[in-house]
Amino acid sequence: MMTIRMTALPGLLLAAAVALSTACAPGPDATPAPGGPGSQETPAVTPTETPGETPATTPSDAPTNEPTESPEPSTPAPDSPTETPTPDPIPEPGPAILEEGDNGPKVRELQARLRQIDWFSGNVADHYGSKTAAAVKGFQTKRGYAPTGAVDQRTWDRIVSMTTKPTSDELNNTLPTPKPGRDASNLDERCLTGRVLCIDKSKNTLTWVIDGEVQDTLEVRFGTEKTPTREGSFQVERKSRNHVSNLYGSKMPFAMFFSGGQAVHYSSDFAKRGYNGGSHGCVNVRDWDGIEALYAQVQVGDKVIVHD
Repeated sequence: MMTIRMTALPGLLLAAAVALSTACAPGPDATPAPGGPGSQETPAVTPTETPGETPATTPSDAPTNEPTESPEPSTPAPDSPTETPTPDPIPEPGPAILEEGDNGPKVRELQARLRQIDWFSGNVADHYGSKTAAAVKGFQTKRGYAPTGAVDQRTWDRIVSMTTKPTSDELNNTLPTPKPGRDASNLDERCLTGRVLCIDKSKNTLTWVIDGEVQDTLEVRFGTEKTPTREGSFQVERKSRNHVSNLYGSKMPFAMFFSGGQAVHYSSDFAKRGYNGGSHGCVNVRDWDGIEALYAQVQVGDKVIVHD
């Protein structure tokens, strides 16, 4: 009876050892734990598996991966310097043929042409003031020219190529007064149904449209290259009449949010500096009366289309 008990004990110890090694350690860690009743099988496994697998595993898994992967993060590094000089340098401006302070019919024609492509608003006159300079700067910036605010031959030729010779009515400010219900056929097709804030980045305009009829058009500017205004189809998510930016602390009167923190709102900086500045992604309006009237009409849920 005593012999039987002694014989059963190693078997139980072996089973317990196997159970512990399976539950507490992964396969590779269990290999160097020989001994006990199973020691006769260990030498057979150890010479073939330990020398065979250990050298292959240790050098390839630990040292090989680190050298192989460390050059990879350094590979994109040279790309940064390569991409930096990619943009073409802004061409040097030529001699000014029209600039701030000038007077005469040529200035009036310039303003009329800029008005045709929505870079100038209001009545045209013979005086080249800060408003005209701001319009010219915006036009130049949009086309990658040096934003001097003065018209050189390159700028003039480009303006002429995009416009038609102003009529006598245009030059004498006898244009028909814009009225609600104007034709909207030249707008993005997504702007032709429902209540829409139709924002055109190529023309720097915001057009308020209801059921395909234009109600009003305002001049706007957008975010910079680092903080661009998002394009796409949105809707007015919320309105805040006297909003102040949580991020920048700047005032955003008549804010109408359409994409996260991006909103249509009045900008005093736009009113002062024109297109010489930019926003952090919002759509800036410089006409206080215009944005105030628009804010009163726009409702939460109205569509917002931003396109180029």
